[in-house]
Amino acid sequence: MSRRSFFVLMLVLALPYLVSRAAYRRPQPPRIAPVIPTADRTAGNRVFLERAGRLFKHTGDSFMILVDTVVFTKGPMIMRCDSAHYYAETESMDAFGNVSMEQGDTLFVYADELRYDGLEEVATLYADPGKKVRLINRDVMLQTDVFIYNLAYDLGYFEVGGRLTDPSNTLTSLYGEYAPSTKEANFYTDVHLNSRNSTDTLDIYSDTLYYNTATHVAELLSPSTVINARGTIYTSLGVYDTDSNRTTLFNRSLIVTSQGQTLTADTIFYDRTAGYGEAFGGMILTDTAHSVELHADYGFYNELTDSSFATGRATVLEYSEEDTLYMHGRYVQSFLAFDTVEVAADTIAGTEAYTRVDTSHVAVLYPRVRFYRADMQGVCDSMRFTEADTMLRMFVNPVVWNQDQQVFGNVIELELNDSTIEKAILPDQAFTAQHIEGEHYNQMSGKEMIAYFTDGQMRRLDINGNVEIIMYPEESDSTINKIVNAESSFLTARFKGRTTESIKTWPQTTGTATPLFLAKKSLYKLPKFQWFGDMRPMSPDDIYNVPESMEQRMLESGHPIPPEPPRRLSPLHQRPDGKEPEPQDTVPQP
Repeated sequence: MSRRSFFVLMLVLALPYLVSRAAYRRPQPPRIAPVIPTADRTAGNRVFLERAGRLFKHTGDSFMILVDTVVFTKGPMIMRCDSAHYYAETESMDAFGNVSMEQGDTLFVYADELRYDGLEEVATLYADPGKKVRLINRDVMLQTDVFIYNLAYDLGYFEVGGRLTDPSNTLTSLYGEYAPSTKEANFYTDVHLNSRNSTDTLDIYSDTLYYNTATHVAELLSPSTVINARGTIYTSLGVYDTDSNRTTLFNRSLIVTSQGQTLTADTIFYDRTAGYGEAFGGMILTDTAHSVELHADYGFYNELTDSSFATGRATVLEYSEEDTLYMHGRYVQSFLAFDTVEVAADTIAGTEAYTRVDTSHVAVLYPRVRFYRADMQGVCDSMRFTEADTMLRMFVNPVVWNQDQQVFGNVIELELNDSTIEKAILPDQAFTAQHIEGEHYNQMSGKEMIAYFTDGQMRRLDINGNVEIIMYPEESDSTINKIVNAESSFLTARFKGRTTESIKTWPQTTGTATPLFLAKKSLYKLPKFQWFGDMRPMSPDDIYNVPESMEQRMLESGHPIPPEPPRRLSPLHQRPDGKEPEPQDTVPQP
């Protein structure tokens, strides 16, 4: 074998070995052992890589590959994950698997994936299908599919629906923001707050709601509905403390109770636990079941004692009839009255006599009361309505007008069916007069008077004791040409419209009939006759105008205007919109 052939053979035999050696000596990506920097960790609030089991860097890549228990820090924030792509120049990263962010022992965020923009200092966290990103801040948890957290402002938000829970409430919405350091949250679109109190329920529905997880106070900043066991609230601006159950409502909010009553006012304060509320400015309380409205500038209601108070152009409207009855007094109060009733023994049923305590709701208007309805008007210094017997009692110089008739006495009691008068009782010094024409009036007076009504018209009148009469009988052609003056002990009269159908007196009657052209003016009036036409309310607005003659009459009777009862004057919340309270939002002074 030639020398040349030998070397060719040796080369062929050695070729696989040479190829393998060449491959072995080819440059490989460097394996870099992670080194913990010695720089100050808090300097400039920068991102630092604290740990990684392995680190890779390809020459053409702009990021490092970190695997095996990766840990970053940024100021007090620690971020952990299974693996990450880290962009050192911008201090940005993509993190994967078991992602967590924690700050001290209070704030924790858990996700499956994270995108962090180091220039903007914004982290976007994602959850795998069927799971949620979770932010835990002590006893608060926020859950969503995608959570965006701005570390520079310590503000996180979601745009794909989220749920926030704390020991008191659960809130859900489509969009939301939460600041862990201040505990402040803002929720937008399809907001729902649900109370977690096991003894009661509270649901708030809104499109814009502010909530503080430390105070558990919600601020309602858009048209909202608040529902609980006692009723529903409709408001566009309000504050609700879910711990104390205190709320302040602005912008003429509306409350609808479970019994059907409604309340609106410029500002409403309600303490649900204490069981009382106050209304300020343009208050309207409506009871549709009884066809009644109460209007006032200020009102107070105590649920525990079932009592209320209103003042400032206080007006009661009763609208069960075709025409509305308007009643005004400086103050309006309602309360429960207790009455002790002695119940006789029942030998048949075998029960012994006993004492029963009955309760009845009472409403009082005072002082300088005036009322108007198309078919009836009246004045007095105080008026009292008792629900149990449906009696309306008028005290201190009461006067009632019905068309051309006037009735007055020391007390007037009206027995009502709904708002229709069925009976009027004047138990002391009763007087009724009917204007005929000019200075001529039909007149009757006595110790006690009872009038019976049908369809709002007086049909019968009974007078008991010291009866005195002045009458102008109509002739067949409806003319009047004589005056009758008479006295008796008892009288019963029957009427049809303005016409007196019959008058019966007994046991003895004395009197005279005098032609008008011969009658002296001394025969025209009974000794107690008074006509109070200048006091008569002539329209619904006229009930607020107290004539000087009426005021003087009340003062002469020893009834000055009493001081206003004490008010609760609740500690109102500040307006959430930051505006100064308007005049109607302030507490009215006496």
